[in-house]
Amino acid sequence: MRPGAELEAFAMRLGHRFKDTELLVRAVTHASMSSPTRCDNQRLEFLGDRVLGLVIAEALLKADKGASEGQLAPRFNALVRKETCADVARQIDLGAVLKLGRSEMKSGGRRKEALLGDAMEAVIAAVYADAGFNAARDVVLKLWGDRISSVEADARDPKTSLQEWAQARGQGPPSYVETGREGPDHAPMFTVEVRLESGETAGFSAASKRAAEQGAARALLARLS
Repeated sequence: MRPGAELEAFAMRLGHRFKDTELLVRAVTHASMSSPTRCDNQRLEFLGDRVLGLVIAEALLKADKGASEGQLAPRFNALVRKETCADVARQIDLGAVLKLGRSEMKSGGRRKEALLGDAMEAVIAAVYADAGFNAARDVVLKLWGDRISSVEADARDPKTSLQEWAQARGQGPPSYVETGREGPDHAPMFTVEVRLESGETAGFSAASKRAAEQGAARALLARLS
């Protein structure tokens, strides 16, 4: 598939037909590919973070008109955090169309959580710049989908929740131990085990240590409940 066709296919997965396709090109261009004649996506990422935040805040207010600020804040954070943006990026295979420098390509940049999350925000900004807020809102609501209505279960950071659970029972903080690492250097898979003083454990594997720790904490919380 020729490069232009790849971006056209991506735009279809995104659900937006660009009037200015250069905006989309810029949104998927990483800083490792920037040059005096080629802009990267960092400025768009800055804008997209704010557009996403406004869309999600508005959606949460509409979804639960009786919720307090204290209830809404953790839901908001769960929906706009980098891991969620990266998950949405993987959902539409954003990594396949990223324009990366050679070093980023070799180090597995198409799979990196932070890079995917940043690019997702840049793409949202590109839609906003191309067609306005309503178009950007439509794209975000479509892609985030059921995450908005089901966010309550994922609103609290699982590591924080597990630590609070342990402290409430007189235990020290949970410990996280890397028990395995597989795959090539550019795309490793980490396995982490979380352990409580009382003996309960759970493990989880993910493409980053942080995600593996979060997954292990979430798995143990589910078991404890």
